[in-house]
Amino acid sequence: MAYPPPHHQEEQFENALFLVQQAPLATLISTKDNEVLCTHTPLVHQANNEFGVLVGHLDKFNPQCQHFATAREVTCIFHGPDVYISPSVYSTTQLPTWNYFKVHMKGTLTLVNDREAIKQSLIDMTAFLEGNNPKYTLEADNPRMDRALEYIVGFRIEVTHWEGKYKISQDKRKTDQLLAKEALLDQGEAYTSLIEQLYSHHQTKSAQ
Repeated sequence: MAYPPPHHQEEQFENALFLVQQAPLATLISTKDNEVLCTHTPLVHQANNEFGVLVGHLDKFNPQCQHFATAREVTCIFHGPDVYISPSVYSTTQLPTWNYFKVHMKGTLTLVNDREAIKQSLIDMTAFLEGNNPKYTLEADNPRMDRALEYIVGFRIEVTHWEGKYKISQDKRKTDQLLAKEALLDQGEAYTSLIEQLYSHHQTKSAQ
């Protein structure tokens, strides 16, 4: 049996790229000497002749930056909507499952050492994240950014491989596919409640 199942794989790069652009907060994964490190950070896609480049930044004190000196092959996971699908959702007898939209991008990371290039990438990322109706513009002469540049590591990831993992009940009857879609759409109210609980229960670790 093939894995992952072909019917869970997105065929069109443009569709995967749409998710990357709509959900840019990625999980950046690297390995070095059998140590795996992950950081959650926004990555902005820039087009080229292949699969494009992902541009990002990390705090220089992040231990993952030490990987980048020698271990340049990284994986980035972009997270779309997901939901638990109860068998009660379907019109036919099924087992419990979980539906989701994910995109994996693998590539070669290169550090950006030019201060002005890092500054411009921060300006460009802010403009992208603000969207079509920006309420804020990051100015090049912003003094806070100038101070922050001392602590920022810039990088670019040349994407060499991509994979769209779209598990949305494609192996079920059309009616059940639509019911699973409705279950995903119904998450709005549940997410509001979850956010309230996460805020109320959160406790930050005290500084040592």
